[in-house]
Amino acid sequence: MENKKELRNWLDNFGLDHPLVIAGPCSAETEAQVLKIAHQLKDSDATVLRAGIWKPRTRPGNFEGVGALGLKWLQKAKQETGMLTTTEVANANHVDLALKHDVDILWIGARTTVSPFIVQDIAEALKGTDKTVLIKNPVNPDLSLWLGAVERFYTQDIKNLGVIHRGFSTYEKTRYRNNPEWQLAVDLQNRFPDLPLILDPSHIAGRRDIIFDLCQTALDLNYDGLMVETHHDPDNAWSDAAQQITPNTLIQFMEDLKIRKEVGEATEFKNRINTLRTQIDVIDHQLIDIMGKRMTVADDIGKLKKDHNVAILQTKRWNEILGKMILQGDEKNLSEEFILRVFKAIHQESINHQEKIINA
Repeated sequence: MENKKELRNWLDNFGLDHPLVIAGPCSAETEAQVLKIAHQLKDSDATVLRAGIWKPRTRPGNFEGVGALGLKWLQKAKQETGMLTTTEVANANHVDLALKHDVDILWIGARTTVSPFIVQDIAEALKGTDKTVLIKNPVNPDLSLWLGAVERFYTQDIKNLGVIHRGFSTYEKTRYRNNPEWQLAVDLQNRFPDLPLILDPSHIAGRRDIIFDLCQTALDLNYDGLMVETHHDPDNAWSDAAQQITPNTLIQFMEDLKIRKEVGEATEFKNRINTLRTQIDVIDHQLIDIMGKRMTVADDIGKLKKDHNVAILQTKRWNEILGKMILQGDEKNLSEEFILRVFKAIHQESINHQEKIINA
């Protein structure tokens, strides 16, 4: 699969003067709920109404969707509001039912993307259709797996493709439900700049208070759209209540978000420099996170040294680290002077952490 301008034809055909917005509830709960939300969104920037029809949860016993019945509700919402519709499909049967109910856009969930077998089945079921297919990143941060899923649809002659960045699972406790791992999405964007890239801030955040900031970061990185879970009564939603916002909140978000437009060379430069600076910000946050993890390990080493009455400074070990880092830095075009300054500072901070523990 090669990058081509034609990859974004389906998106350009909307003729939007703002990023594509896909909005609607995590789950279709009742006909009244779907229709109410659709009517609240129809005069907003949202072009596409989303709703989960089949919702298998991580563990059984929770609400797992209304099933095919909900497709009739989406169909009715489309007739009444003119909005396009989208839902997740996880097997060939889902595809068949979605096609029969005139669903416009199908998305592939993160748990499905990890399985080439299932992705292939879905791609073959869609062969010969003109539907738009959006592929969410796999639950694990694997760019090849993500692109592999896209390629399976591409090889089945599905021309209308895009990807959804919804973050990645982690055992570590972070401020996010799913770590964004922005750099991985940026890498995908650099390889396929014309493949539409959409952010799902709801699943990254897991809570509504940081959704706006995630949306702004995505727009600063030149994402093409947003998929935001939207509910008329989020606190009482049947699934993922904490990460849904109201239609009115979404409308306010779209007014407040800074959306850059390409007009003239000066603006083009500002857009590009802002994108690059946002990439730097993302990497800097990752650096701080990694430094924190390193110092946690240094704390554990300090405790071990204290228990065994071992000196903090281990000169031989330190010199070995420094030598290896200088060589590795050279491979990345980093000067020896820079590596020495950085790792001496890191080493000093590690010593400070261990001293606090040993002297406590």
